[in-house]
This record gives sequence, C-alpha cells and structure tokens, in this order.
Amino acid sequence: MKVVIIEDEKPAARRLGRLLNNMGIQPLVMLHSVEGAIKWFYENEHPDLLFLDIQLSDGLSFEIFEEVEVKSAIIFTTAYDEYALKAFKLNSIDYLLKPIDTDELAQAIRKFKNIKDTYTNSFDIAQIKNLLKTNQSEYKNRFTVKIGVHLKMIPTESIECFYSENKSTYLFTSDNRSYLIDDTLEQLEHKLNPQSFFRVSRKYFLNINAIKDIISYSNSRLKVQLNTYADSEIIVSRERVKDFKKWLG
Repeated sequence: MKVVIIEDEKPAARRLGRLLNNMGIQPLVMLHSVEGAIKWFYENEHPDLLFLDIQLSDGLSFEIFEEVEVKSAIIFTTAYDEYALKAFKLNSIDYLLKPIDTDELAQAIRKFKNIKDTYTNSFDIAQIKNLLKTNQSEYKNRFTVKIGVHLKMIPTESIECFYSENKSTYLFTSDNRSYLIDDTLEQLEHKLNPQSFFRVSRKYFLNINAIKDIISYSNSRLKVQLNTYADSEIIVSRERVKDFKKWLG
C-alpha cells in the first residue's frame, strides 16, 4: 500500500508515520504545505491513500485539488470540531480527530482496504471550503475556566499566550495568572483569530498585542518577550520564523 502524509505539524506527521509503521505501512513521503504537495503530485505517481490535514502552513489543503487532480483515496486528519465532520465524511474514506487514536486509525485502514477497488473521489471542494470559511469567522472571544467550584469567563483580548506543559494546556492572562483549559494547542488553531494569535512553536500561541520585544536567537530563530509572562523562554521555531515575520506585518 502506497501512502503519503500531508501534515504541517512535523511532530504530528512523525507520530502518524510511527503508527503506520507499527501496522506494517511505510509512508512514501511526508509533505507539509500546499505548495510542496502540489509540486510532489505533479512529479510523482499518486499513492493509494492520502492522510490529509485540513489546515496547512500556507493555506487550506483543498487548494491542492484546485491545481491537481488527485487520484488517491483520502483520510482526513483534523482537529476541527464536529461542525465540519459531516462534510469530511462525505468526501473521503474517513476522518480522524487529533490526537489520532491507534484503534481508529486501524479501523480507517481496514475500511479503505474493503472499498479500495470501488472507491472514486467525489470532492465537492466549494461545499467544504464554504463550510470552513463560514465557521472560521466565528472565532472565540472568551474562554471559560474552572476555579474550584466556580467558573470564570476570560476575554480573549486579556490573554497573553496559550502554552502546553506536562501534556496539559494553559492560558496566561495579562494580570499574571495561568488557567488550565480543555483545548489542545491543535484545537486552538481553529478557534483563535489568526490576526491576533500565532503559534510560534509546539508549546506556545502568542497574542500579538502582548509582545514586548523580539530578539535574534541562535540557529536563525527568534526569542519573544511578552508584557507579563516570564515563566520560561519563548522561542520561535526556525521553520515558523518566516511566517511569524509575515504575521507581524
């Protein structure tokens, strides 16, 4: 079985690759952008099966299909909420919510094997893009956190950053408080307004209005200092520096 992974989060791509390896499936290649995927499809024979993330570093993955007639079967990998899952289901073999569960992955592989001889792509790209566009305009403007037996609502504009620590996710506010939240950083990517928030690394999402200083760092990276947060260094990973500068305007 020839398999390709298209996923902009390299740790997530490597994890999926390991899960597939454990099932005896060796991915041909891992691609991380719309542009890179389009180039690869033009230059290579299409695989039997494609694991496709929805949001890539340079746009929605559906833009690939506007340039190339992809002949592979698709399994979507996504952190999107259930509003979009029906559309993904109608246009693919299956969808897998991140973080990907091993049993669900195995079930999706079995489903593909059972129908691969009769499967044909039937993408309604306009339908899916319109659905995503509609829902992406509804970014969260507040988060509800639990403090003991109480619930507290925190406006998004008062949040300096979101960060992960010990497999948990926290938000940090301008009044120097951290609160545990249920969302993962991957899920936040589709809930935060990209005009205001940027994911600079595997660990941090930053609010542009909370940035106090940006300093050149080793290996072509950048170090960011926020107005209040000072628990640890915030480093923009090297592969995100170009997009980070573009985001800053």
